[in-house]
Amino acid sequence: MKLMKMNKLIKTDIGLSVGKSIRNLRELKGWNQEIIAKRLNISIPAFSKIETGVTDVNLSRLEQIALIFELNVANLVSDCSKQTPISRPNIDLMLKKLAESDTEIVILQGKIIRLYEEIHGIS
Repeated sequence: MKLMKMNKLIKTDIGLSVGKSIRNLRELKGWNQEIIAKRLNISIPAFSKIETGVTDVNLSRLEQIALIFELNVANLVSDCSKQTPISRPNIDLMLKKLAESDTEIVILQGKIIRLYEEIHGIS
């Protein structure tokens, strides 16, 4: 009986860890649950149960999820306390978002300068 309880605890911890990894990767990509659920051909609630560790994920499902994130299964099941390596597509996405933010900052700086000049009558 004790062994069964321990197995359930370990199973739950692993499910939570894997779910957390999947959620972190999904959020890093800027995707919502619907995007992944559609790619897996499952419902959003079913995918949510994977992320929250409610549903035990089999190896073939893990392989499908890893493929979506362009990773191997080992990255999904690795300890969440360790830093997950960032794949090249994720780095490219972050750099693109950073460049977009820089552009927005330059535009806003220009508007501030024009407003300042307008308020102070500077041409």
